[in-house]
Amino acid sequence: MPFMLMDHEVDPREKLLNEIGDLSEIELFNNQLLLAVYMRPEKMKSGLHLPDSNRAEDKFQSKVGLLVKQGPLAFEDDEGAWFKGLTINLNDWLVVRPSDTWSITINGVLCRVVEDSLVKMRIPHPDAAW
Repeated sequence: MPFMLMDHEVDPREKLLNEIGDLSEIELFNNQLLLAVYMRPEKMKSGLHLPDSNRAEDKFQSKVGLLVKQGPLAFEDDEGAWFKGLTINLNDWLVVRPSDTWSITINGVLCRVVEDSLVKMRIPHPDAAW
């Protein structure tokens, strides 16, 4: 069960993928990942509304992103120290420390670029972590 149930009019994965559009001409190098930043909606399932100031902070503090593109060496590890037995897929929700990332806007969508080894975890739904 997600930590903070938000009221999503559209599935957040679907929303981000539609907003970011075609990434076929974007090339990431080595082990870099491109995460589309999850921005919480205005309303919680409980009916409470998040203040604009809280939601605006997601631009800087959101730790959750949707993996939308990766470099050719991402999640490869010859020694098996980092990724042994782990399969990470495009469109997975990943958690990172915001200060480990580089913020960039792609096709109008706030994104973060991060090295694969700096990903802390995968979660089933973006509301599972804050």
